[in-house]
Amino acid sequence: MQNIRMNQRFALHAAFVAVSLCVLSACDPNRVFEKNIDFANNSWDVQQKPSFTFNIEDTTAVYDVHFNVRYASVYGYYNLYVKHSLTGPTGPVGQPGLHQMLLMDPKTGEPKGSGTGDIYDIQFLALPKRHFPKTGQYTLTLEQYMRQDQLPGLMAMGVRVNKHVEKK
Repeated sequence: MQNIRMNQRFALHAAFVAVSLCVLSACDPNRVFEKNIDFANNSWDVQQKPSFTFNIEDTTAVYDVHFNVRYASVYGYYNLYVKHSLTGPTGPVGQPGLHQMLLMDPKTGEPKGSGTGDIYDIQFLALPKRHFPKTGQYTLTLEQYMRQDQLPGLMAMGVRVNKHVEKK
């Protein structure tokens, strides 16, 4: 019974987030791409390497690439290590990178990001001010790098690419 309630809560939250993203994305002319991939059983398996393919049309623009993370408060760590690799129209672009993302405050254990109930969404600027040298399709692949085969409580990962806007 408790499992059914938890699944209903996850489904309700996912629907709320989807509607919110639809509304918010319509108001953001700088967004080039955004996609989130849900993990089965709300757990990121080390064998899962979500890939995100997006199209770059303007090589004169500068872009920011963000990682989106959806997690539950049952996630067992305060941080998440993710390795990325990027390929473009002519092959690999740059070196693979390793990112540490703080999902919870290391001292207090308080979850970071926005959330309802025990589910939280947070976005990290992973590749700031990125220049893409060629037009065409780019694929960003993510790998969990936590030395554990399963990461229960990680519900989804995503990528957002937007044109960089200088803060005034």
